[in-house]
Amino acid sequence: MLIDSFFTYWHIILLFFTVAILYSSVGFGGGSSYLAILALTGIVFTQIRATALLCNIVVVSGNVFLFYHQKKIDWKKVIPLILFSIPFAFLGGKLKISQHFFFILLGFTLLFAAITMWISKKIISSDEKKVNLKPIKNASFGGIIGFISGMVGIGGGVFLAPLLHLTNWDTPKKIAATASVFILVNSIAGLLGQYSNPDFIIDWNLTSILLVTVFIGGQIGSRMSNNYFTPIQLKKATAILIAFVSLRILWKYLF
Repeated sequence: MLIDSFFTYWHIILLFFTVAILYSSVGFGGGSSYLAILALTGIVFTQIRATALLCNIVVVSGNVFLFYHQKKIDWKKVIPLILFSIPFAFLGGKLKISQHFFFILLGFTLLFAAITMWISKKIISSDEKKVNLKPIKNASFGGIIGFISGMVGIGGGVFLAPLLHLTNWDTPKKIAATASVFILVNSIAGLLGQYSNPDFIIDWNLTSILLVTVFIGGQIGSRMSNNYFTPIQLKKATAILIAFVSLRILWKYLF
């Protein structure tokens, strides 16, 4: 029952709502934080990945729509990034992995995400020189990130955005737009890969509530833009949470 799920998981619903607002305000989906929250609940690990990806799709769809109308998406630079990321995200999602391996991979992935969030302070301004990576490099980066994202259950924005900022790929707004598109297509591909796996499972009572929650939060956050939260503030706050969860997971499954 939806009512029972709401009262049982009200704290998770509130956290998802907050994450959706914060992440969508700077162009992300929040997949890493959704995973971090769900990893502490005891929910079946195969369901964790699917739920996080569905929430990602709902949140970043609104971001992509807004960025498209603002003409912030440079398709000539985006397409090479997603060319290989889509099939590799599908393969990563389809790959059958054990619960033990999943949580170890998740722990290291979240730890890496937390570290990059904490140390990546450089945000280029619109007048800095942009560096155009070769299409082959873009495609290779996209493929690697897509495969890992599909296995773990994230869109890959936490890996892609720091990389693009580090290489002065484009302006912050266009990087946010690129990350949104990347997260959307990888989340869809990863979810389709998981759906094709025989052990695919999802609790629609809880998931439907979370989807409505992150949709509302995402719409609020995307319209707030950067008026209240800067990317650095968001990174610092979420890095602490994700680092805590990652270390807790690794301690449990490695020792």
